[in-house]
Amino acid sequence: MALADCIGSRHDGDFLRSRSFKISASLILLHIAGAVCLLLWGTRMVKLGFTRAYGTSLRKMVAGGTKNRFRACLSGIGVTVLLQSATATTLLLISFVKKNRVPLLSALAVIIGADIATTLVAQVLVFDLSWLSPALLVIGIAGHMRFEHGGRKKHLFAAMIGVGLMLLSLALIRQAAAPLVHSETLPLILAPLEYDPVTAVLFSAVLTWVMHSSLAAVLLFASLAGSDVIDIQLGALLVLGANLGGAFIAFVVAYKEGTTARRITVGNIIMRFFTVILFAACMPWVLDVLQRYDVSAARHLVNLHVAFNMVLAALFLPSVQWVAILCQKIVPKKQSAEPKPYEPVYLDQQALSSPVVALASAARETLRMAEMVEDMLEQTIESMKQNTDTLAKAIMKEDENVDRLFNAIKLYLTKVTQESLDPKEADRYLHILTFASNLENVGDIIDKSLMDMAIKKIRSHERFSDEGWMEIKDIHRQVMANMKLAQTIFLSEDPALAQQLVENKKTMREAERHSSAQHFQRLREGRQQSLATTSLHMDIIRDYRRINSYLTSVAYEILNNAEKYKDLRRS
Repeated sequence: MALADCIGSRHDGDFLRSRSFKISASLILLHIAGAVCLLLWGTRMVKLGFTRAYGTSLRKMVAGGTKNRFRACLSGIGVTVLLQSATATTLLLISFVKKNRVPLLSALAVIIGADIATTLVAQVLVFDLSWLSPALLVIGIAGHMRFEHGGRKKHLFAAMIGVGLMLLSLALIRQAAAPLVHSETLPLILAPLEYDPVTAVLFSAVLTWVMHSSLAAVLLFASLAGSDVIDIQLGALLVLGANLGGAFIAFVVAYKEGTTARRITVGNIIMRFFTVILFAACMPWVLDVLQRYDVSAARHLVNLHVAFNMVLAALFLPSVQWVAILCQKIVPKKQSAEPKPYEPVYLDQQALSSPVVALASAARETLRMAEMVEDMLEQTIESMKQNTDTLAKAIMKEDENVDRLFNAIKLYLTKVTQESLDPKEADRYLHILTFASNLENVGDIIDKSLMDMAIKKIRSHERFSDEGWMEIKDIHRQVMANMKLAQTIFLSEDPALAQQLVENKKTMREAERHSSAQHFQRLREGRQQSLATTSLHMDIIRDYRRINSYLTSVAYEILNNAEKYKDLRRS
């Protein structure tokens, strides 16, 4: 009986130890997963901070560096060091390439530079800088709260918080992974990966795509190796997989951006794929070279990450034109249909993370909408002159395009995070939205009022008196001049021009009064044409005045903002 109790007690002890290990292992993995999420969030904060603070400058850096392959590579390095994301640089490049004629080989050279930059960032972050993390967090949060509405300064402090979170997360990963060194189960789980290189590389590539950050994946594997959870050989395979998986992140994200975007991302996949094959084939020699240096396992993996991308650059930067030719054959250019009038042309979805660039995109699209409304307004006078309603119906159809374009601009602006705007950007945001709304109202007046009257005039075969027609044409001419001036003011935000438009409104009011007085004089004289068209004449003048009022509102906003910031400068 005692023996049975002893055996039972031993089995109970094994069961409890097994259960305890399962619970502790699950908790360890949960801690690691939480730390990885913190690492990804920190990377995102750094990317958004620099994009929102220097979005326009980063685009100029990419654009200015595409004149030759070597400058393009350097520009890719510079932008990615700031953004800490090769994918973000790729998307920034694609949004620029879509609107400009940049050679494919220069774009691929930028991508090569972006890949190199991730290695430089990893080299810095792999150091044990846990002591720096609290300092960055304290300074970053204090600065962010101090400059909550400070525009660029706020975003820079947000980027500082992101770096602090990245360093903290790496320390948490090392701390959470330490108990796994003594696990008896973990080697059994990792053994298939260690003895099957293809599976290890594919597993790492998929994990990197799920994490959406090759930098974060490499830092994770380096931390696990530094804690002796994985050995150098498996870690090397996982780093190769992270480099391959990083290429697929941009490919999936930018797939719908058109042929050029697919060519750039396919070229990145080709270059990384062949470099992975090369390193996998030479793995014993690569490991031997790495282990000649007396550094930590984490440093070994980061050095491998550096070597991988430097070899990639050495192989493909001189021959990038051949990669470009191959990409053009793999992804042939399709005949793209002409965009429909109501489809946005300048609303860049990739620019939403940078408010300055996003507002510029919305302003360009609003100007395009203004040109459509201007064309409608110009044709109103011709539609009243013709004897058929064909032009009037075409103008009414055009208003449908204006309405749909306005909805697209409005939806785009709602995606711009207003919390990230400084006071001037917030004013510009409201300015764009108000001007677009006023343009839509002008289109409705033309569609539902002026064109209805034009069709009514045509069908009733009525004709204005010569004097009345000249007055309508003169009013129309003034409104057209103010329409052009309003667009210039919207673009330049010039207070002097805004004041001129306000003065023009007074002139317009006097012209309306003069036209009304002359019309009533003709009625008193009993002119038949004036009697027949009196209602039309007065309503047309009224609608042109309403249109002019909507256009003039852009001037009042500019003048109000100028006065507000003048008072701020005085204080």
